[in-house]
Order: sequence, then C-alpha cells, then structure tokens
Amino acid sequence: MLVLSELYYFRSMQALKNPDFLKPGDTIGITCPAGYVSFERISNSVQVLQEWGFQVRVGKTVGLGTNYFAGSDTERSEDLQEMLDDPSIKAILMGRGGYGCSRIIDQLDFSNFLKQPKWICGFSDITVLHSHLQQVLGVSSLHSPMCAAFSPDSAASAHILSLKNALTGVSMNYQFQAHAGNRMGTASGIACGGNLAILAHLTGSVSQVDTNGKILLIEDIGEHLYNIDRLLLNLRRSGQLSGIKALIVGDFTDNQDTDRPFGQTVEEIVLDKVRDYDIPVAFGFPCGHDSVNYTLPLGIPITLEVSSSGIHISTSPKEIVFSR
Repeated sequence: MLVLSELYYFRSMQALKNPDFLKPGDTIGITCPAGYVSFERISNSVQVLQEWGFQVRVGKTVGLGTNYFAGSDTERSEDLQEMLDDPSIKAILMGRGGYGCSRIIDQLDFSNFLKQPKWICGFSDITVLHSHLQQVLGVSSLHSPMCAAFSPDSAASAHILSLKNALTGVSMNYQFQAHAGNRMGTASGIACGGNLAILAHLTGSVSQVDTNGKILLIEDIGEHLYNIDRLLLNLRRSGQLSGIKALIVGDFTDNQDTDRPFGQTVEEIVLDKVRDYDIPVAFGFPCGHDSVNYTLPLGIPITLEVSSSGIHISTSPKEIVFSR
C-alpha cells in the first residue's frame, strides 16, 4: 500500500495520466461510495450502458443502506476498493453523490489503480475523489452524470451521450449560449474543480487540488446565498482563486435566501470574488444538479472561449496523454 509520503510525489507532476478509453465489451462498474441508492434508480443506467456495448458490474453497495449512507464506511470503501483493484473494470460510474466520500478516502489503497488507471465518473460529493485523483495521484477523471440521470427520456440526449463520448475518446466540443454575466476572453489549461461546498471542505487537506494555472469549475445545490458567498470567500482567502486561468460556473440550483435578503444574486457573488483577477468567466455551463449535466474531463487540458456569441469549450486529442 502506498503511504502518504509516497503519494505526495504525484502532487508535483505536471502531466496527468489518462486512463485508457473504453472499447465495446469493456466493463463499467457501478458503486455507491456516498449516499444510498436503490436498484430501481440505477436500472436505466445499466440498460443504457449495455446498449452502448459495455458490460456492467453492479457493486454490493447498490441497494445497501445504513442510515443515510449506502452501507457502512467499511462496506462502501471495500466495494469501491474492489473495483479500483479489478483490472477487468475499465471505468467506475458512481450511483449517486450526497455525502460520504470524505469519510472513506483515506482508507482507500490506490496502488493497483495506479498500475492501470480507470475512469472515475460522477459529480457532487464525488468531487472528493476527483480532487484526490488529480492532486495526489496525478490521474484524470470525468465530472459527469451519475446513474439517476439515465431516464428513458434522457438516454439519447446530448448530455448523457457526452459521457459516452468522453469514455470512448471523442474530443469535447461544446457550444452554449451567451450569458449576461459572462466576462469575455480565452484561456487554455487543465480543468479542475466540481462542487463548491466540497472544494471548500477539502481546503487544507491532502486532497485540496492545486488550482494555479488551471481552469476551475464550480457548481452547487441547495445553498443559501450567504453560504455561497462564504464558500467562495474560503477559496479566495486560501488562494485558490488568485492563480486560475478561467472560471466555469455550472448550475447553482435550489438556491435559498434568508428572511432578510442577502442582496446579491449568485452571479453577483461570483463576480465579486474574482473582481481582482483578469480572467474569463463563463456562466451558464449546463453542469451540476439540474436535469441537464454535461461531462467535463478533469485533469485534461481544455480551451475555454467566452465571447458575445456564447461559450465554447473544447479539447484536442493532441493534448491527451495515454496511459499505454
């Protein structure tokens, strides 16, 4: 098992390792490292993944419940560990987020995983894994939809297919509408980030991702406006905003306000926290807890172009380093 002193080596790596892209017949594992999810909630995802030509292995934590969680900390870590270690599994799709990854991250052994990295797919609480993979292990991952997004109505939608494209090596080429709050500009760099509350939660830990010189993604759900302000202040005061090349703002859904209004919108709060930094800011990227959730590769160089005509986010195959 790699100890932390050995893992710190990867924090200084400039180039991240990408897992191999998937081929028809490859196996995708489904596990729940955080909150509970039922068999019924993942059934559509299993069917769609099989229709895409992949085999699916459902983990022991699907349908397993211990209070809020998909089993005990031990059960969840063992289920994920088994999939990390299994060389026949080429990608791991998380059943859901919620809360729980930070309770098990330090119990995981990534020794075998590093010999043959695989795509870790998910968002929300899975930001713990994404940040740890990027910062500590130097491995790319996919900020992506999870099992609940695979409904019969959405199976053929562009945002669900964006996960298939990312898994199979199709270059990302997104074009979205302009947003009134956008700050124009172009930037290229490695993508990082995810759920805002989790990024703030990881501050000061070994899993805190180095944002310097990178393009940062943020999204969140169910937060009071004052808490969004506080979370962004945490990133600003800890230096996690000062060196970024650009900011991509995903969905901030189900925002709440206090009886005495906070007095700023999400857009105003965000722009205030990056007011001193001359960087492009892209609002309206459909990514996060809303019904449309596009995949964004983390740890992979991307180019962001923000103009009056809209937002363009792309990758180039020439920029991708393969693990074999």
